[in-house]
Amino acid sequence: MKTKTKSASKLRSQIDYIKKNYFLYLLIAPAVILTIIFKYIPMYGTIIAFKDFSTIKGILGSDWVGLDNFTKFLSSPNFGAIFMSTLKLSLFGLILGFPIPIILALMLNQLRRAAIKKNIQLVLYAPNFISVVVIVGMVFIFLSPTGPINHLITYITGKPIMFMSDPGYFRSIYILSGIWQAAGWSSIIYVAALANVDPELHNAATIDGANILQRIIHIDLPTLKPLMAVTFILAAGGIMSIGFEKAYLMQTAMNLPTSEILPTYVYKVGLQAGDYAYSTAVGLFNSIINVFMLIVVNKIVKKLNEGEGLY
Repeated sequence: MKTKTKSASKLRSQIDYIKKNYFLYLLIAPAVILTIIFKYIPMYGTIIAFKDFSTIKGILGSDWVGLDNFTKFLSSPNFGAIFMSTLKLSLFGLILGFPIPIILALMLNQLRRAAIKKNIQLVLYAPNFISVVVIVGMVFIFLSPTGPINHLITYITGKPIMFMSDPGYFRSIYILSGIWQAAGWSSIIYVAALANVDPELHNAATIDGANILQRIIHIDLPTLKPLMAVTFILAAGGIMSIGFEKAYLMQTAMNLPTSEILPTYVYKVGLQAGDYAYSTAVGLFNSIINVFMLIVVNKIVKKLNEGEGLY
């Protein structure tokens, strides 16, 4: 009886809290509804990864094949090359790209003249608003055999470098162009966090004889530490989720050994070849790897970060 009374009292308190803060729930409602519609409802379609899907029979009418599509992918001759290309591109992108926004934010935080700081921020943020198609077009123009970079290389060495057709250059071009496009915009969250640092801390450290590097290490970085942990966990959790558009647009017949990754493979097998069940299995495999990485990295960060993690 007491348990029922406690449960009823807890329910009433929750209802009262919702009534009191109903406006906040109304604000978040559109985001929740859109998430359910575009993220959770489509999960129903992942069933076809376990079926011999036929568009005529439909999802429920298609024959159940269990893990056959996953076995087919894992035993295919393309699996090793595609998986490693995806992993290398993601891992190198994370290692090289993660610290750059932090460094930019620390550098911007040292600027004291507001006008100069705003102009620099404008230049850094601008590439984020350029579409992927335009970015790839710029890459092809600058790195083409007759482009400005190869003009300089030809003048020095006597022959151009085929950047876009050589598989060895694809990862470097992909990662560096991605850092140039996103680093400035990604630094905003760190700049906002540093804005909350009490200036008196820096003044006191300066009086005590601390130089800029010492102030960054002992004041700024501890402020950014929780935020860095969360962003790193989220980035590691999506380590296999490389943008399809850019990789596909940068692909040429010559650089396929390194440019063929899981998202482009899913597109070709699913939409172009029409093997929807197999492509869904490949996509689901990719998502499972991401979830596994999210859990593992979160546990590692919690151990290293005194119990603070994403969850």
